[in-house]
Amino acid sequence: MRHPLLMTLCVTGVVTLSACGQSSGDDVDRALRDINVVDETNLNDVMLSAADPDEAVSYFQRAASQQPERIDLMRGLAVSLVRAKRNTEAVAAWSKITEHEDATDEDRVNLADAQIRNNEWKRAAAVLDSVPPTHETFKRYRLEAMIADSEEDWSKSDSFYETAVGLTTQPANVMNNWGYSKLTRGDFEGAERLFSEAVRQDPSLFTAKNNLVLARGAQRNYALPVLPVTQVERAQLLYTLGLSAVKQGDTAIAKGLMRDAVETHPQHFEDATRSLRALETNSG
Repeated sequence: MRHPLLMTLCVTGVVTLSACGQSSGDDVDRALRDINVVDETNLNDVMLSAADPDEAVSYFQRAASQQPERIDLMRGLAVSLVRAKRNTEAVAAWSKITEHEDATDEDRVNLADAQIRNNEWKRAAAVLDSVPPTHETFKRYRLEAMIADSEEDWSKSDSFYETAVGLTTQPANVMNNWGYSKLTRGDFEGAERLFSEAVRQDPSLFTAKNNLVLARGAQRNYALPVLPVTQVERAQLLYTLGLSAVKQGDTAIAKGLMRDAVETHPQHFEDATRSLRALETNSG
């Protein structure tokens, strides 16, 4: 009478063990999938930030071809193409993303950014016009300001730049762009203020420093402002001021600035030396 009971217990134990084994296997599979997702996410982030741009393009091209439905891989490819300065391909990549069912307004802004980089200003303006006004981001307004600059719509340009500055905690670059906009339209004092503010926000931004002395040179102010500069940067800024003086017809001042640039540079400053020789030859 004990045998049926024993068989029942044994069968029950086998079923239980089998169920436990299957459950454990499922848990392991899920854990491995989670690890793979984390690893892939980390690798994607590395490729987007630290990897060589062309290597990142190759990586995302392979990944997107294997899983063409994944919009995150499509975005990774498009961002990498922009980083690699492959602008025509980047426009095509972002265009494809905007046709995806999960595309966002930010994807359309990124398409406009790629189009501007590819000198497709009218197409970029049309894309931004399709983005709802409720989508208020720093990047959107920075691009709107650049398009307004290209159309010489200065009131819109100033308004968009002002809004963009208020939407970022790192406004130095956009202030530099705004200052350059002022410089091109002849508002040298306004440009100087914006370049000075850009340098205050980011003392490492040499472009803003160089633009600042251009704005001062346009006003025939050839004194270097007080700036945090290296010796090489100081020599380059003196050279820029010298070129500004040449443009204004102040040849004697230009020669003095070029000499200072040559003497200040810790190595041989070929451009300044050549310009100084030309000035001295013409004067002779």
